[in-house]
Amino acid sequence: MTDPDGATFERPTRREVVKGGGTLALGGLLAGCSGDSSPKSAETGTDDSTTDTEPSATEPVTSDGPYSVTMEPVGTVEFETVPETIAPFTADYIDMLVALGHGDAVQSIWYRGRYKTLHYEELDGVSIDLDGLTQLWNDGVSKEPFYEMDADLHLIDPNALIDWLGAWNQSDLTEIRENVAPFLGNLIFRRTDDWHDYQYYSLYEAFEKVAEMVQERARFEAIRTIHDELVETVQARLPASEQRPNAALMFAGEEPEAFTPYRISGNGANKEHFQTLGISDAFADTGVEGYSGSESLDYETLLEIDPDSLLLRYHREGKTREEFENSVLAYMKDHEVGSRLRAVQNDRVFRGGPIYTGPLHNLFMIERYAKQYFPEEFTEAHLFDRESLATIITDGRDE
Repeated sequence: MTDPDGATFERPTRREVVKGGGTLALGGLLAGCSGDSSPKSAETGTDDSTTDTEPSATEPVTSDGPYSVTMEPVGTVEFETVPETIAPFTADYIDMLVALGHGDAVQSIWYRGRYKTLHYEELDGVSIDLDGLTQLWNDGVSKEPFYEMDADLHLIDPNALIDWLGAWNQSDLTEIRENVAPFLGNLIFRRTDDWHDYQYYSLYEAFEKVAEMVQERARFEAIRTIHDELVETVQARLPASEQRPNAALMFAGEEPEAFTPYRISGNGANKEHFQTLGISDAFADTGVEGYSGSESLDYETLLEIDPDSLLLRYHREGKTREEFENSVLAYMKDHEVGSRLRAVQNDRVFRGGPIYTGPLHNLFMIERYAKQYFPEEFTEAHLFDRESLATIITDGRDE
C-alpha cells in the first residue's frame, strides 16, 4: 500500500440525496485526499434534525420525510428513505449495522479475515452471512464491485481509499459517487494517520451517526444503556490503578517471531475497551511508535521491555481462547527467548481482539478482559445480559 502523490483538490460544498435504491447528487464534487482534501462541514457532533420524535422501539422505523446525517469528512448527506443496501468497508461499521438490526443491508467487507464474528454465536438470532459479502480488497480495490453491488450508500471514509490504501484517486471517488451512490463514514479504528486531519469520532459517536442514517434511535439508545451500565459496573470493581498491569498490544503470526506494536495509548475505537479497564501502555516512554510508523520488534527487544501482559492480534479468522493457547501461546512457551518473558511465564498472553471493533465487539471485549485480567474480582459467567441484547437487535426492544 502506498500513499498518494500529494496532489491537492478543491473543497466544494456537497449535498446528496439518497432516494430509495438510487442517488440524486445536487452539484459539487466530493473532495477526498490528504492535504487540501475533504469538505469540512460547518456541522460537527450529533445532528438532531433527523426526526421530530423518536420512533417506538417496537414498531418498524419509517421517516416522515427527508432527513440528513452530517459526518466528517463528507459533510451532509440527505436521505428520502432508509438505505436498503449499504456497502461498508471496515468491520466496525458492519457490527454497527448488525447491532441496529440492519445486517441484511450489508453488501461488502474490505477483507473477510479482518471481520471477527465469534461473538454473534452468543446472541440468539444474530448472525451475518460473511461468505455472502463482496470482498472489496483483491490486491487493490477495483471500482467494478461497486457497480455490481449498486448499493444505496457507501459507508466508507472516502479518504481511506486514497490516503490509507493508495487504491484510488479523486476522479475514482467522483465517478462512483456520481454513478452509483454517495459516501458517508469516518475511519475510527486508529488515530495515528497524518492524513486524517479532520474530526475523529469515538465508537459511540460513530455508532450514533449510523443509527441516524438507518433511523434506529431506539435500538441505539437501548444498546448504549447496556454499554454504560457495563462500564459503570466494571469500573466500580477495578483494583487501584497501581495494581493494574500494563500491556503490549501487537500484531503477531500464529508462530510469532516478530511483533508489530499497536499502541494502546494511541486511542481509536479498537482500544476503547482497554482504556475502560485502565490497562496502561507497556510501550510508554520506550521510544516504540505505533503501527503506522513503526518497525517490528524481535523477542530480544521485547524482553528488554518485558511487559506485564501481551495482547496479540493477527489477520486471520478469530480463535477461541483454547485454540489460541494451543497454537500461539504454546509456540511462545517453547521459544528460547519468548519463554523468558514475564507475560508468558505468568500466562498473561491474550488474544488482542479485533482490529475493527464495533459496539457489539466492544461489549464482549470489556467483559473478556475484565475476567482475564482480574479473575478474582469478576467471577460471574457473564457481565451483561446476552438475551436482552439479542432481543434489542432482533426485535427492537428489551423484553
